[in-house]
Amino acid sequence: MERDFIDWLNKNVPRHPRAELGLTDDAALLSIAEPSKVVVTTDMLNDGVDFRVSVDDPRRIGRQALGANLSDLAAMAAKPVAAFISIALPRPGGTGPQPLELAKGVYEGILALAAEYDVAIAGGDTNSHDGPLVISVTAIGETTKCGPLTRSNGQVGDWLLVTGKLGGSLLGHMFGFTPRVREALFLNEHYKIHACIDISDGLALDASRLAKASGVGAVIRTEQVPISPDAFTLSDQDGAADRDTAALQHALSDGQDFELLLALDADVARKIINDQPLECGLTHVGELVAEHGLWQQGATGQRLELPPIGYLH
Repeated sequence: MERDFIDWLNKNVPRHPRAELGLTDDAALLSIAEPSKVVVTTDMLNDGVDFRVSVDDPRRIGRQALGANLSDLAAMAAKPVAAFISIALPRPGGTGPQPLELAKGVYEGILALAAEYDVAIAGGDTNSHDGPLVISVTAIGETTKCGPLTRSNGQVGDWLLVTGKLGGSLLGHMFGFTPRVREALFLNEHYKIHACIDISDGLALDASRLAKASGVGAVIRTEQVPISPDAFTLSDQDGAADRDTAALQHALSDGQDFELLLALDADVARKIINDQPLECGLTHVGELVAEHGLWQQGATGQRLELPPIGYLH
């Protein structure tokens, strides 16, 4: 199976000028423009945790695997360059897709998304074992002249803005999301951003991470959180007594939204909200404060502690 798959890869993974050796050698040779810095991120996705091979289309699984890494690059306003894909395939047998067809499907999803963002698939590894499908992706990016964003430079008084809408990713967004790479590069070029994180594990949990890394606290204005229609759909499916409250909980904690949470000076944030330069939209959802911890504030103005709930792997 491995030889057949390698033959398939050599025929279907396109050559890229960034990775001049292609898949012919044991390691990649990448071209990085000076004086850019290299940004490296890696994610491992597992059957039964991040997706279900028995239900989900392998192409969507592949797209999700690369997309999660591109979202990490977006959080640092890094331009994607290349990715390395390692797959542990289940051994033949069982009722699901057979290893070779599963591997091809996963790669078809990866290659389609890689083409959208001009990412070189520069290498990786393939193996089989007695366990479920495991995909590990390592993505390489480069900084622009504006430099990288981090989660550790937020300042007291900063507004918190989010892209897009949140919650309900289980209904399909987790596979079909748009990594906010272009949006992050645009914002970093045109506005002064203090800190950024991608919302992979839920707004509440990731806001607490940004605040902690910056040595401050965060307040989420719950009445301003942009809630996805899918969050309301999930609330209805759950039979929630209070649909709005349940949908808000999904928006705060579901994870795999892969939107951006940004911290920036209040005056700059007001300009962005007024400009609305992104098609996906930007919403003011809170502030950074001196008091450490995570807080929620509703329409009444009362401030209460907010548990950093979210998607824990």
